[in-house]
Amino acid sequence: MIVVFDAQCLLCNGWVRFLLRHDRAGRIRFASMQGATGRRLLAGVGLQVDGLQTLLVIEGGRSWQHTAAILRVLHRLGWPWRLAWLGWLVPAPVRDALYRRVARNRYRIWGRSETCLVPAPGMATRFLD
Repeated sequence: MIVVFDAQCLLCNGWVRFLLRHDRAGRIRFASMQGATGRRLLAGVGLQVDGLQTLLVIEGGRSWQHTAAILRVLHRLGWPWRLAWLGWLVPAPVRDALYRRVARNRYRIWGRSETCLVPAPGMATRFLD
């Protein structure tokens, strides 16, 4: 599983740090949308970096965006995070409307960094760029 994230977004960086902490099996890898690999993965599913307001998850030739991406990743983490799978009971238009609202305001609320997330030495191999 590959998570393509906005490396300038402090909320997104927090999400990546959360995943690094809780993915003890080390199965999730990461690519920033500002890097070459992230851009290639985004282009492969028809997305462009400019103005992008979604998280992208790619696994086994399939891709997910918005809340579907979050729910997919949380399911992968196992228990107790797998309970988030109940989020599928909420209709996607409702879940994704909230997601898009947060995504539109993420820089204003959480801030923006001009430097990329620097992973700990033991985690660097999980980053594709």
